[in-house]
Amino acid sequence: MASQKKKHLLPGFGLSLGVTLVYLSLIVLIPLAAVFLRTTELSLHEFWAVVTTPRVVATYKLTFGASLLAAVINLVFGLLTAWVLVRYQFFGKKVLDALVDLPFALPTAVAGIALTAIYAPNGWLGQWLEPHGIKVAFTPLGVVVALTFIGLPFVVRTVQPVLEDFSAEAEEAAASLGANRWQTFYKIILPAIWPALLTGFSLAFARAVGEYGSVIFIAGNMPMISEITPLMIITKLEQYDYAGATAIAVVMLVISFVLLLLINLLQWWSNHRHGHK
Repeated sequence: MASQKKKHLLPGFGLSLGVTLVYLSLIVLIPLAAVFLRTTELSLHEFWAVVTTPRVVATYKLTFGASLLAAVINLVFGLLTAWVLVRYQFFGKKVLDALVDLPFALPTAVAGIALTAIYAPNGWLGQWLEPHGIKVAFTPLGVVVALTFIGLPFVVRTVQPVLEDFSAEAEEAAASLGANRWQTFYKIILPAIWPALLTGFSLAFARAVGEYGSVIFIAGNMPMISEITPLMIITKLEQYDYAGATAIAVVMLVISFVLLLLINLLQWWSNHRHGHK
């Protein structure tokens, strides 16, 4: 009887699972399948010719390279921001905490226009950077800046709750045993927040890969220099080349999936390794 009751601890599980699968199929799986099916209009040779043109390859390099770099930057400074918000009390803390969420609420086009106005050669910061040979707007560096801006909240909001729940007693115990601040962080704190850091990193990376609105304004969209893959897809659609657009989208989807899978495997390995310590 006990085992029978155990099987029915979640009433309606079958129905809930069915609704969930149907919903995910309609929202995620079927649209993605449609993208793959649309590429069947192209032969393998045509598909390869579309996705390997020098201009398209240049967009891959910029999009994924800038997204990874922005995610790494956010990994470091997102952790620092979360640490300051959790561990210190200071005037204006609530304002700073609210500003972290601004990239969530701000329309991406507005963010792009604002960043361009700031970093353009005649902008507030651009006019001081330009004489030193530092060009941000209309360069790949501008793409990294925009992607860093929109990805920061993902790391901060993922790590912040973990730091808030982390007991200071563990740090005090490490200090009492002679550990310095770096050893305490590396041996005690980092293993505890590492899964959250990886989650924030993967979310920031995924968000950056698909970003469009904030990037097209500051990038300048120069072919082979500052053109991103989403813009290349939009360009193909405007030319009514739907098969070409979906071919590029498939490559982007596969690369994103593989990278996110590797990140998730790394997170699983980290959790498994830490759990056996």
